[in-house]
Amino acid sequence: MNSLIRSTAAELAAKIASREVSAVEVAQAHLDRIAEVDGAVNAFLHVDTEGALDAARKVDDDIAAGVQVGPLAGVPVALKDVLTTEGVPTTVGSKILEGWVPPYDATVTRRLKEAGVVILGKTNMDEFAMGSSTENSAYGPTRNPWDLDRIPGGSGGGSAAALAAFEAPLSIGTDTGGSIRQPGAVTGTVGVKPTYGGVSRYGLVAFSSSLDQAGPCARTVLDAALLHEVIAGYDPMDSTSIDAPVPPVVAAAREGANGDLSGVRVGVVTQFSGEGYQPGVLRSFEAAVAQLKQLGAEVVEVSCPSFDYALPAYYLIAPSEASSNLARFDAMRYGIRVGDDGTRSAEEVMSLTREAGFGPEVKRRIMIGTYALSSGYYDAYYGSAQKVRTLISRDFEAAFATVDVLVSPTTPTTAFPIGERTDDPIAMYKADLCTIPANLAGNAAMSVPSGLSDDDGLPVGLQIMAPALQDHRMYRVAAAYEVARDAALGATVISGVPQLAGASR
Repeated sequence: MNSLIRSTAAELAAKIASREVSAVEVAQAHLDRIAEVDGAVNAFLHVDTEGALDAARKVDDDIAAGVQVGPLAGVPVALKDVLTTEGVPTTVGSKILEGWVPPYDATVTRRLKEAGVVILGKTNMDEFAMGSSTENSAYGPTRNPWDLDRIPGGSGGGSAAALAAFEAPLSIGTDTGGSIRQPGAVTGTVGVKPTYGGVSRYGLVAFSSSLDQAGPCARTVLDAALLHEVIAGYDPMDSTSIDAPVPPVVAAAREGANGDLSGVRVGVVTQFSGEGYQPGVLRSFEAAVAQLKQLGAEVVEVSCPSFDYALPAYYLIAPSEASSNLARFDAMRYGIRVGDDGTRSAEEVMSLTREAGFGPEVKRRIMIGTYALSSGYYDAYYGSAQKVRTLISRDFEAAFATVDVLVSPTTPTTAFPIGERTDDPIAMYKADLCTIPANLAGNAAMSVPSGLSDDDGLPVGLQIMAPALQDHRMYRVAAAYEVARDAALGATVISGVPQLAGASR
């Protein structure tokens, strides 16, 4: 395997800046890797070969001319297909937007381009980010590089699988109920949900506006931090954007790499264990907590009782907001149009288009949300769920009054087989049991690989949660843990993708 594709983003950036290697060579190595393995993985919905190479050439020209470039200039990234890209298709994993080419860039997309980050293409996802397995994509499931018969998590399975398959050193995901962190856990990669409002949502095709948050995905904590600082910051185009300095996540990751957590108080959430949790996942979590103690952290148990109600509250709030947001896909302005033969009314064309364009899970959530918002039921369902959301936020506030970060398993199980939960929505939804509370409260959370389960040899994730705008706290803890974990394992968790050509574990 080409050594360039095994390098970290930080290493690649240094090599490109020093002209040890060109950005074009790095981009081409990753494009070649995509051509080699993505037929098996299906991480990408669109590969922008020409655009990537043009962007890489510009970086090389700037460096040759002595222009000061950004810390990730020339490093490739895979972009979840929920963020708009001018001149490049954006489908959101749905047939209803098939063939749509946006006339503008999302703020995240624009900031990547301005930083010289090379966008390789758009990654596969559950349709409209609704799912936990990437099986709901209208363009076929993405497969987990660790075992091609298993899911890579969702909704951002394409972004995580691209990292695990060494198709990209960085990727961007979005997290509404765990769609960055859960894929990170089951593919052995790092996934970060920044504080809500910390990264602009302008140009992010909305699922649930009060929950959606774009964030960085990588194979190391430092790489995630570097990408975080590129995409974060206030944006007047997003009314929910926080006008505050970006937390010093890169400095925190570098500090954490020293391996000293003295003075850090870590809270173990007692609600995230027990029935429904895979034994190997719990053993991996216990080992991770023991390593945090060895690094000098003080570890205490913390109870957050309202977390038990997070899952049902989420599945009222998110579908309700989806019902409203997806009303715009009406066959009148963009996307596909079905049945427009001159004999049907606009209402009939709209109905036929939505029937053909939306998949089963999207339809299910629209119906749930519409019902929850309907006259006579609003207070009983949506209103009650919002009250639970307040209680969850208060539990977080109480916990963070006594500890610096909270930890838990990222997801109750390792990657499950493709097709195993497609007929059981409740079982599918439970994959996000541990991740949803952070979305409801809006605070920061991330998943960092914690080794392989002794049940099945598949990756497990450690979730680290921090208060709003204190994202740097979790980066410090994650970086320290990462160093200790690698020393204990003798290698990084992502040491190979066994079922893919050219790779070895």
